[in-house]
Amino acid sequence: MWFWFSLIALICWSGSDLFSKIGCQDADDKYSHLKMVMAVGLVMGLHAAYEIFINGTEINGSILLTYLPVSLLYISSMTIGYIGLRYIELSISSPICNSSGALVAVLALVTGGLGNLVPAQLVATALVCVGVIGLGIVEAREDDDLRAARQEASNHRYAKSVLALALPVIYCLLDALGTFADSRVLETLNEDSANCAYELTFLLAAIVCFIYVVLIKKSKLVPKREGPKYVGAICETAGQFAYIYALADTAHVALAAPIISAYCVASVLWSRLFLKEKLSWRHYAMIALVVAGIVILGLYDA
Repeated sequence: MWFWFSLIALICWSGSDLFSKIGCQDADDKYSHLKMVMAVGLVMGLHAAYEIFINGTEINGSILLTYLPVSLLYISSMTIGYIGLRYIELSISSPICNSSGALVAVLALVTGGLGNLVPAQLVATALVCVGVIGLGIVEAREDDDLRAARQEASNHRYAKSVLALALPVIYCLLDALGTFADSRVLETLNEDSANCAYELTFLLAAIVCFIYVVLIKKSKLVPKREGPKYVGAICETAGQFAYIYALADTAHVALAAPIISAYCVASVLWSRLFLKEKLSWRHYAMIALVVAGIVILGLYDA
């Protein structure tokens, strides 16, 4: 079953990328990112309730507070990521956002030396870093007329912008910090309890966003626009569920990890098929470096 759970995680997380992009890309809704937080928080809150009341997962105030810094890093990164979806192609932002694993490796090097890292992991980290920096250079140096020409068939047009690249990079940094902190905090907490703490904190963030967006700012929730957000939220939570079960089969973790870590490849494919995004060969070359690095890191993460 590990193979099917791995595929489910890959499909769900890439689906989350796609539907989150659809739900957040409208420039005329300045609160779309906060509405996405509301959707994810609601779905995660329901899942946390199931884990607590049906599966009996332990949760208390001490666990919530212990895991709070990690939760805030993850939630902040996702919120920043949702803002970024408004300004840049998904096929560019997804590989950048998923490069956080390489930054975690860098943090590990800075704080603990080489440790158990093998040369292949160092090469993979270098590939990701070169690919992300290369994407920034390609974006910055692309001619405006060429950009307009390749975006002609796309559903949306994106202007050259420092902010467009900065937001997914900030997501990557925050997510890497969250993952690094996660590895330290989980030395003292049960994983199921920590996950429930994260989901309940996300639910609280959703409630705060609802009060601000709907009750204070009087922004309307239009079902046609909100639908993709909730599909994305369900995909995000389902992907996390499948991920846990895929890696629970310790005999096949070495095969499951790289399959799941390559979900940004599917995100690029969906953006090409459904969002009609078209990139230059230079973009795809840099993305290929990032994806190769992510897959290698996923393999050795096992």
